Amino acid sequence: MKTETLNANSAPSATITAMVVEDDTSIRNILTTWLDEADGFSFAGAFPDVESALPQIARAKPDVVLVDINLPGLSGIECVRQLKPHTPGTQFVMLTVYEDSNHIFDALSAGATGYLVKTTSREALIGALREVHAGGSPMSGNIARKVVQSLQQPKPAPRMTEQLSKRENEVLALLAQGYLYKEIADALGIGLETVNTYIRRIYEKLHVHSRAQAVARYTDLSR
Repeated sequence: MKTETLNANSAPSATITAMVVEDDTSIRNILTTWLDEADGFSFAGAFPDVESALPQIARAKPDVVLVDINLPGLSGIECVRQLKPHTPGTQFVMLTVYEDSNHIFDALSAGATGYLVKTTSREALIGALREVHAGGSPMSGNIARKVVQSLQQPKPAPRMTEQLSKRENEVLALLAQGYLYKEIADALGIGLETVNTYIRRIYEKLHVHSRAQAVARYTDLSR
């Protein structure tokens, strides 16, 4: 099966370099066409499996990668888990048929920033990739509702751990509720720079690299 690969480093800095990991040939070809023709994007490669994708993504360090979950050999979640520590600037968006909570939180815990179903339209998918590149965490409507419902379910108060201070736990709890950094600062009566400092410490102590991973970790601590 042919794998198309371009040099992501040759893309202008203003463009969003993108790669795809998808074993279904027709879907992979469609995504390749969408990304290749989208304004502001530089298509950097498409791969049928994780094993062929890992070295190329690690070398090219694209801005965004669309990853199918159910792949032959290593799963898409394992792909993200292995790559994220080495490519912290790359955002991974899962593209899948799965909408159950376990797959969603496993993907977010591994380091994925977005989670879209395969029925997502071209316009919505390209918009989601622009959103994730701008710092957002796009999710298909049904999936976003499942995440919100999971967070809203009655749970015992989060266990205070030796990992986080009381204030860090408070910041993490507000992050999990969807508060923006400025809203967290207002809610706790602290400065925005102080919030940024707490969040950096939270990431370091929990060994995570993104807001989505921190929220997934919070969910684990709350169970």
